[in-house]
Amino acid sequence: GSVRPAVAGSEGAAKDPAHTTQDNAEVGSRERRFTSMKTQALCAALLLAISDGVSAAQPFFFIQIADPQLGMFTENRDFAQETANLEFAVAAINRLRPAFVVVSGDLVNKPGDAAQILEYRRIIGRVDPWIPVYPVAGNHDIQNAPSPADLEAYTRHFGPDHYVFRHGDFTGIVLNSVIIHTPQHVADRLAAQEIWLKSELGRARADGARHIVVFAHHPWFLKTADEPDEYFNIPRERRERHLAWFREAGVKALFSGHYHRNAMARDADLEAITTGPVGKPLGDGKSGLRIAIVRDAGIEHQFYHFGEIPTCVDLKPSGAGQALP
Repeated sequence: GSVRPAVAGSEGAAKDPAHTTQDNAEVGSRERRFTSMKTQALCAALLLAISDGVSAAQPFFFIQIADPQLGMFTENRDFAQETANLEFAVAAINRLRPAFVVVSGDLVNKPGDAAQILEYRRIIGRVDPWIPVYPVAGNHDIQNAPSPADLEAYTRHFGPDHYVFRHGDFTGIVLNSVIIHTPQHVADRLAAQEIWLKSELGRARADGARHIVVFAHHPWFLKTADEPDEYFNIPRERRERHLAWFREAGVKALFSGHYHRNAMARDADLEAITTGPVGKPLGDGKSGLRIAIVRDAGIEHQFYHFGEIPTCVDLKPSGAGQALP
């Protein structure tokens, strides 16, 4: 099957030099055509691979819980009810198997309380090890006006107070909102976090993340982006510059807790999602958790109180992103 060039003197006859030159030209022409075809095929395969790489990513879901706040129900006399609630939530997490879990602050009720910290860690440690759990610092974890020592104590017990995590092309940015809300004793820590935040937002955008989502304890706003300052939101002086950075980076979703009930608010494309507690609710709130489905087009989410947590989560487009009861 291979092509063998004629050899002068084969079969007793010498090849005409003119014919030999013509044959060589035809062989060279065939080789060039073959090389061109191979190049075209390789280019087509590369384009297909690139196309596959930028095609629709597989949807996934995560679970957000907020304010387990062990000790709140009885003002630190015990944490029996919080234990029951958090254990119920962990059982649901292990059954539903989200891509990850975010705990949006106030892990305990009394900052530094050894028994509350130990119980929180015991229960959250029961989450399946294949499911990452990302904690967020709350004011009951590090005091309302934290000191450097408070931040260091939090880090020893729970890990860093601000960091980035990734799941595919989803980038989650976890912030310490307590030092944004009340930075008086830790102004240098806030300045460092702001520099870090702007760097990470730029990196996520440069890396082409489909979704850049910010997780914090305090809501950025509860009704409108320009609402007055209050205990439950971030003060406008620091809120405005952070929201500007988020918009510039293409952030569309801000997940928070702290309010102990649900609140939804929008400012153009930016959605502020405040999730009710897994622990003690306030006002008309109920204890539960939020399921968020991440699709190319955006993030769909719903809060479920403990009496209505679904048995599975439907990720098919025909399910319109709703969790099935």
